[in-house]
Amino acid sequence: MGLVLSILYILTYYLTPETIFGDLAVYRVELILAVLLFVVSLPALARSAVGKTPQSIAVIGLAVAAFMSFVVGQHWPGGGVTALLLFIPNVFAYFLICAHFSSVTRVKLIVLTMLFVCLFVIGHGAAELYRGLPVGRAADDLNLNSSYFLGMSNNARQWFYRLKGHGQINDPNDFAQLIVCVLPLIFAFWRSKSFVRNFFVVLVPAGILIWGMYLTHSRGAILALLAIVIMAVRKKIGLIPGLLLAAVLFAAVSATNFSGGRDISTSAGADRTALWGDGLELLKAHPIFGVGFGLMPDYVSQTAHNSIVVCAAELGLFGLFFWSMFLVPSVRDAFVIASPGEAKELPPWETEKGTPYSVATAKTNGPDPAEIKKLGQLLLLSFTGFLVSGYFLSRAYVMTLFLLGGMTEVVFEMALKRGMISPRLPFGRLLRYSGVMTLSLVLFIYIMLRIINIVH
Repeated sequence: MGLVLSILYILTYYLTPETIFGDLAVYRVELILAVLLFVVSLPALARSAVGKTPQSIAVIGLAVAAFMSFVVGQHWPGGGVTALLLFIPNVFAYFLICAHFSSVTRVKLIVLTMLFVCLFVIGHGAAELYRGLPVGRAADDLNLNSSYFLGMSNNARQWFYRLKGHGQINDPNDFAQLIVCVLPLIFAFWRSKSFVRNFFVVLVPAGILIWGMYLTHSRGAILALLAIVIMAVRKKIGLIPGLLLAAVLFAAVSATNFSGGRDISTSAGADRTALWGDGLELLKAHPIFGVGFGLMPDYVSQTAHNSIVVCAAELGLFGLFFWSMFLVPSVRDAFVIASPGEAKELPPWETEKGTPYSVATAKTNGPDPAEIKKLGQLLLLSFTGFLVSGYFLSRAYVMTLFLLGGMTEVVFEMALKRGMISPRLPFGRLLRYSGVMTLSLVLFIYIMLRIINIVH
């Protein structure tokens, strides 16, 4: 029951209660679903390894940061409660994954759920395209509550439309980020020497996702996709050839109007970098707990379009530390799973010198180590897409991040039980790494702004 309700919860988050429940949405069915799911999940959480993961402490710290950002930054405890009610539904996904998706098959169910969300939006967008979009009309002329497109003008003052979802993905860039994260994960269904199966199960959906990404005209998604390509091919063909391949792909997407006629350059993003500077000024004025969860637009007219800056400005160094504390072990664990040495299934009576697990461990029933390693590699690529696109988006606390973190820890636990990898980072070392990363992220943004200002 917890598995089915969790999938329904994820679908409701991305596709909105109105889409999933129709007229029943007025009765706050999503809240009833969340409470029921919490009660059902308690026994599974007690049996899971979620208590061993540092990410659990990190999300609690983030929740405290969201609350304290209002108590200290706004002197308004009631606003802190509101912030928690907005924040908790996102991080709840992490605990749900750890509680109910503890096998390879169930991890793939999450991938299928996220893929369904993308295909649902793309399908509705395609139907809207087929019916015809208004020509030369302002974005306000579209019913933004029902349309899957957002209208805007490009650098040449030409009108064009961008595909978007509803609810939490009602911005084209947000939807593009979700596509970028899902695209590598669908290769979990790839099987060697199965051309027909791979074509219909993997390549066709991948093609639809790329077309959907094109319809979003997201510049950040283009850069994220190129980063994924570099990461995916660097070990097979080398870093330099990978960079050259990315350059060729960049030229190709530029020629096909992937960005909708908008430039991809530092000058074209001058408005965003100005907001980054505003965000650092807010951090300077409110260094510990920030100005308040979700309140940066109240201070500088709009959000920062950078996940690092918005987290630092709204939650201060305290919140950015716990955000880093969630990210560091998640990315590190995905990297460790992806590179455990040779991962292959051994007969129970045989071992090899240098094999990362013992005979006793090899006797344990469990998923194929090669499949575990593959999932780790795909999760690492997905994290790459999320972080690169997130550098141009104010989406530090969205559910996608916590879904990826939960899947990583579930797969990490599988690899740990198979004896493929070393244990998690010691907590003391993780605290140091998180602190260094917190300061490094702020310093990196500051240096980037200085370089951009010098260039221009």
